[in-house]
Amino acid sequence: QVQLVESGGGLVQPGGPLSLSCAASTRIFSINTMGWYRHAPGKERELVATISSFGNTNYADSLKGRFTISRDNAKNTAFLQMNNLKAEDTAVYYCFLSQMGTTYWGKGALVTVSS
Repeated sequence: QVQLVESGGGLVQPGGPLSLSCAASTRIFSINTMGWYRHAPGKERELVATISSFGNTNYADSLKGRFTISRDNAKNTAFLQMNNLKAEDTAVYYCFLSQMGTTYWGKGALVTVSS
């Protein structure tokens, strides 16, 4: 069973940066996709970004240019760098890992953008 350990998140002022990381606690298959969804109060869950084990990335159109996803395959860890954060970015961010037809989820990291 793969467990994903998320870190980062917290309170940040509008315009500020924040980063998240997501580490798989066990060995994972070499071919996989990692990424984040977010869920804001009163809104539907939204895909934020994904990155394949080959480094191919995909972003929500509204987040391109502000968010950057990356990964360290040797450490089974993905990173999400969020810049120029806005109040509407406030949400719980859930890391996921998909491999061999199965998706694993982190427990979520709360990001609050407020002055």
